[in-house]
Amino acid sequence: MNYTDIGIDLGTASILVYIRGKGVVLKEPSVVAFDRDTNKIKAIGEDARLMIGRTPGSIVAVRPLRQGVISDYTVTEKMMKYFIQKAIGKRMFRKPRIAVCVPSGVTEVEKKAVEDATYQAGAREVAIIEEPIAAAIGAGIDISKPQGNMIVDIGGGTTDVAVISLGGTVESASIKIAGDDFDEAIVRYMRKKYNLLVGDRTAEDIKINIGTAFKRADVEYMDVRGRNLVTGLPETIRVSSDETQEALKETTTQILDTICAVLEKTPPELAGDIVDRGIVLTGGGSMLRGLEELIEERTHINTMTADEPMTCVAIGTGRYIEFLAGYNEED
Repeated sequence: MNYTDIGIDLGTASILVYIRGKGVVLKEPSVVAFDRDTNKIKAIGEDARLMIGRTPGSIVAVRPLRQGVISDYTVTEKMMKYFIQKAIGKRMFRKPRIAVCVPSGVTEVEKKAVEDATYQAGAREVAIIEEPIAAAIGAGIDISKPQGNMIVDIGGGTTDVAVISLGGTVESASIKIAGDDFDEAIVRYMRKKYNLLVGDRTAEDIKINIGTAFKRADVEYMDVRGRNLVTGLPETIRVSSDETQEALKETTTQILDTICAVLEKTPPELAGDIVDRGIVLTGGGSMLRGLEELIEERTHINTMTADEPMTCVAIGTGRYIEFLAGYNEED
């Protein structure tokens, strides 16, 4: 069996590569560090992520994808080539068939850019799939049945909310608010309340360790280091999980409003199915604690997070290409 079918979750925060028969073989941050002077790429992926906020003037660490859309075409193409080769090795007998997923709200032009970049990176055929459908397949939902399923995919740059039935999207909405915005909200809050300037990586640590979207019974604390904007000197401040809830309130409310807006437009039969089956959360952003409770409180619908929220979309993208090809197991 030739491993020539690949599913790529082209995320704002990380890129995951799924290979048919092997599963998710690669998960790295979608960051590229390059030297401005020579225009040469210094590092890609995890190595480049470690350089964010710590590089000398000539080297810049950039994310070539912004809010799920290609913002720097050439860098994205090089990055994809690098990840595809890293995932399948240099020995390639035939060019792979690649399925790439994009947020549900992207324009035709943006889709075309992803398709072109994938062909340039060495694909034989390219299939573009919308994120909520990939997320639903990856979460183990049988999307081919005439039943309503609601998927909320919170990634790094976009949140996609969709009602899926009979293998297609019935109602959907995509907003450019997700995991990265949680980090930014924490940075803003620290600056406003404590006059403390913290970097994106510190904000992400706060979000992962004590971040919550819903009031918790047990309050957790964390020491945060940053630079005091008044004195200009480094300072350490103790932050509680309740404060993160306050910091994230505005962003989480926007996600809630989008979920409610999609529910309002959903046909009554499918809305009934969703009440029975619940709302499924996928994507890295869905790992923020308290989101399930927050959505349940507002919608009164049972909400659960998929087993492997981070890899759902990549697995779903890979399975989608198998589903498209209508494979027989023996080939």
